Amino acid sequence: MRVGLPQWAGPLAVKAALFITVMCCALAALLGILVHVSVTNQTVGQARDQALSRLEDATTAFEAGDTLPSGVGLDPPELPESLRELAVAGERGTMVAEHRDRPTMWAAGPADGERALAVEVDYSQQARTIDGLDRAIVWSSALAIGATVLVGAFAVTRVTRRLHATSRVARRISGGDLDARVDDPRTKDPTRPQDEVASVAAALDSMASSLQSKLLAEQRFTADVAHELRTPLTGLHAAAELLPAGRPTELVQDRVAALRTLTEDLLEISRLDSGRERSEPDSEPLGALAERVVRASGTGTEVVVVRDAVVETDRRRLERVLGNLVANAHKHGRAPVVLTVDGPVVTVRDHGAGYPEYLVAHGPQRFRTEGGSKGHGLGLTIALGQAEVLGARLTFTNSADGGAVATLTLR
Repeated sequence: MRVGLPQWAGPLAVKAALFITVMCCALAALLGILVHVSVTNQTVGQARDQALSRLEDATTAFEAGDTLPSGVGLDPPELPESLRELAVAGERGTMVAEHRDRPTMWAAGPADGERALAVEVDYSQQARTIDGLDRAIVWSSALAIGATVLVGAFAVTRVTRRLHATSRVARRISGGDLDARVDDPRTKDPTRPQDEVASVAAALDSMASSLQSKLLAEQRFTADVAHELRTPLTGLHAAAELLPAGRPTELVQDRVAALRTLTEDLLEISRLDSGRERSEPDSEPLGALAERVVRASGTGTEVVVVRDAVVETDRRRLERVLGNLVANAHKHGRAPVVLTVDGPVVTVRDHGAGYPEYLVAHGPQRFRTEGGSKGHGLGLTIALGQAEVLGARLTFTNSADGGAVATLTLR
């Protein structure tokens, strides 16, 4: 089962810091325990040897009938009961216990009959030594962990900064800035060691250059083809006008008009792709502009002005955007088509089957239509490009109760 992590633990620097901290704590705890056990065993062993030595001297004095030295007694009441039982059973032993509010090392052995001969040795100094050692282990471990985490975080942050820079460039490229490059200095100096981040940066720069070259070639091809088609189409249009009236002539004129429209659309897309188009803003009331666009379209589109607004925009480009949205709604959707103005937000909604899933997810794509629709997919592409020139945001969604909804948000 996968363990869920909180949101703050997502960045790589945080994960690295947590990993370093956990490993340092585990290592410090292991070393601290080993040092504590080793020193404690040594200290306790020395105190035990001292107590047993004094017990042996006290036993010799007791058996010789001499006066017992200080700190030696027969069945002292403070002697731990378990040690007393061991001594009465004929064995010698030692134990550390509290006596007179200080740690004491007791040593006891058998005396005549049912009594125990006990020796007490002050264990305070040894206990203070062990406590001081434990405090030193804790403080030194904390300092070592802190220093290691700081150094590790600094090293990881240097890597994550480069990764963030690479991700920012990738987002700029996906947003259409094909001139963006990472330009990691490590990729330009073969004498420097190449790490994985440098490899990713070099791969991203190479991909961006290749993509830019292909798109520029495609744009040049589209522009060249459209320009080359204009002259023969102009001739075809003039020739079609000279044909005698009749159904064949109408069909020819209709196809020539469609070709001219397609050529003009391709030229407009070429200009938008070049990035050289500039907006010429002026104050425009949205309600009146929407009414004008609908009248020019010759469709039965309903205009609803919830809240009118005056915006700074390029009238010609905005009319082009709204005209394409209205035309697309009537061509690929179903009536009624409603154009709504609510402040700086304009929506165009139809009541058809809605936009295809690819269009909602990725936006319009030229020369791609689905569901048996006729057209070249250029109308919405042009609308999106002109909206970007205006600095507006154009989104495509499907209504929950059916129908496609295009929303233009002006700044």
